[in-house]
Amino acid sequence: MSRSLPPVNWLYAFEVTARHMSFTEAAAELGVTQSAVSQRIRLLESHLGQALFHRLPRGLKLTASGEALVPLVRETFSRLSDGTAEIFGSSSVDRLVVQVTLGFAGLWLNPRLAHFRAAHPDVNLRLITSVWSVDYPAAGVDLEIRHGGGNWPGLKAERLTWDKVFPVCGPALLRQRRKLRKPEELTAQDLLHVIGFREGWAQWFAAAGIPAPADIGAGVEFDTAILAIEQALSGTGFALGRSCYVDHLLADGRLVAPYSSFIETREAFYIVAPEGRQEKAAAKLFRTWIKSEAQQARRASI
Repeated sequence: MSRSLPPVNWLYAFEVTARHMSFTEAAAELGVTQSAVSQRIRLLESHLGQALFHRLPRGLKLTASGEALVPLVRETFSRLSDGTAEIFGSSSVDRLVVQVTLGFAGLWLNPRLAHFRAAHPDVNLRLITSVWSVDYPAAGVDLEIRHGGGNWPGLKAERLTWDKVFPVCGPALLRQRRKLRKPEELTAQDLLHVIGFREGWAQWFAAAGIPAPADIGAGVEFDTAILAIEQALSGTGFALGRSCYVDHLLADGRLVAPYSSFIETREAFYIVAPEGRQEKAAAKLFRTWIKSEAQQARRASI
């Protein structure tokens, strides 16, 4: 029976590649070359007699066989990890691994991590970031903080944020442009865009009852809110601030929100974990802590 099983390193290369949909990013995670990852995938496909990926001009796409294999491989690695820990006990460093989007990690979680460390100094925490939510559960990841509507098959999701979106800028920019007293005047300003969210400048102008500029899409686009907020802090333009991202920056005066118009977000950030998985003690502590922090932040924002 063992002869029919492909080598573990081939299967692990497949799982990582399927998670990133990129040989380059998979190679970075595995600490090998791109060609080494590609070769392992080719060997696995040859062993199975099935193609697992479509090689497209701009990236990869799983074949039907690849899509069928992904959950099996991930579940196998997860069960192997859990079973090893159960039989042999946790390692000398019992590490909690949390997967989180880059924007939430940098703008919401990171400023609060000292609170968690003070409350739970014995928990060793590892944060794995990505620009947007990726497939979960991944091997070795205990919890994920992801953005979306809250309904993901097989995942238990608990909501953390209830956000509003509104224009923000650095105080120096507002002082330089003293005439910016009405939101209508934003149509002639440099607008900073973040792709990937449902709520953008067009939606904000509509909610404020203001005709959007004809070139609404002009300007700089970012794939993470961190960069847009940094640009707003430096005074180069106006960004749309999500309350969970900017409340602390508004409170200490590093950002200002010059107008009262806002839109409420349809999506939110959630802490998620696979349904039915037995959760380690550190994950329970982190879940309780982050929900408490989120509730405090929500009360302060209202």
